[in-house]
Amino acid sequence: MKPELKEGTELRAYEFEIRADKNEEHGSFVEGTPIVFDQETDLGWYKEVIDRHALDKCDLKDVRFLVNHNTDMTPLARSRNNNEHSTMQMVIREDGLHIRVNLDTENNSDAKNIYSAIGRGDVSGMSFMFSVRGEKWDNLESDCPTRRITDISKVYEVSAVTFPAYEQTSIDARAKETLESAKATLESAREEQRKSEEEKIALAEARNRNLDLIK
Repeated sequence: MKPELKEGTELRAYEFEIRADKNEEHGSFVEGTPIVFDQETDLGWYKEVIDRHALDKCDLKDVRFLVNHNTDMTPLARSRNNNEHSTMQMVIREDGLHIRVNLDTENNSDAKNIYSAIGRGDVSGMSFMFSVRGEKWDNLESDCPTRRITDISKVYEVSAVTFPAYEQTSIDARAKETLESAKATLESAREEQRKSEEEKIALAEARNRNLDLIK
């Protein structure tokens, strides 16, 4: 199912350290890094970097684990306040957000399928749905500005994804929607900058008129 992006939410995906493993303590599990810090990602319309402090005040109280952001499926795992009973554990480290997902491969066929696909290397990426509270832009008027996300307000879910890259040559429906969202984000930032510049010009003109009246 195509993910439904609520207003203010975004998707990002990476091909970065996802693996399947098994031991006595956790049973069948997968580990990965759905959010990486200080790495530049090309979103087509602009480049993006997630600051290493972007999760400092993030709401991680209730996060699901899905496949390809399919919200119609039963979550394969869930983190509730990241407590010891959660089937998904999350740890923020220097390089990003790391997760361990305990999968019920005996009783859940979807869990068994994704565990096998990750182990075989058929699924090699992770993605997350989130909302942004703080950001900074560099070279906003250039053809390819840079957006630094400084504050992520909430992470809704993380997914194992079939197509982790957003390059134009390997785009699927979900990636296309993400790029369109990126385009809208850029246009909004440029509009805010334009309004700010117009307000500064208007204030300067008002000051000049007042000075003329005083004279």
